[in-house]
Amino acid sequence: MRAITKGPEPQSLTTHRLAEHSDYDNYVEKDDLRRALVSEQRGICCYCMERIHEGPTTMKVEHWRSQARHPDEQLTYRNLLGACLGGEGRPWTLQHCDTRKGDNELRWNPADPAHQIEIHIRYELDGSIKSDDADFDGQLNTVLNLNLPVLKNNRKGVLAAILDWWRREKERLRGPVPRAYFERQREMYTAAGGQLGPYCQVAVWWLNQRIVRMR
Repeated sequence: MRAITKGPEPQSLTTHRLAEHSDYDNYVEKDDLRRALVSEQRGICCYCMERIHEGPTTMKVEHWRSQARHPDEQLTYRNLLGACLGGEGRPWTLQHCDTRKGDNELRWNPADPAHQIEIHIRYELDGSIKSDDADFDGQLNTVLNLNLPVLKNNRKGVLAAILDWWRREKERLRGPVPRAYFERQREMYTAAGGQLGPYCQVAVWWLNQRIVRMR
């Protein structure tokens, strides 16, 4: 999970919200919304960070605060996120992200700058996603099911790749890897423009840990 910087909302959403009797269900220009969400999230799911593509059959529009519990926020752009299909149609134990979450509440919103989502997340060598906040740690598992084996393995693969890079650099340099190398590698994962790689924040998190220790 990584912080999402919200951009301008689609004009069609603004117009619809100002109309009488408007709600999310009768908003007919959802393609505009999907396009905006995928663009600002740079092509990855708001929760698990797998690849998403704009389209009604390839992603979901997630209401961080659910429509059922917070109908007054169903058209509030800061409350809307782009999510993967999350195992839709599969058994409940194999569902994740918005599909698993349903109307449940989450403590932290990745698109709210005040929540600083990235300080609440860490990763283990086996690909597990964890939080030192006990409530949120429980929600990562019970609400979002982000430690589903397939997701853990995908994150583990990204972590293994960055660790392999580090080992190769140490061998090539025959000594410690300078901080500038870590910063340059982080820039490769986060450079502005274009799509992000799936699960990229796992590598960014690890690189940040190394950079902080070198200060």
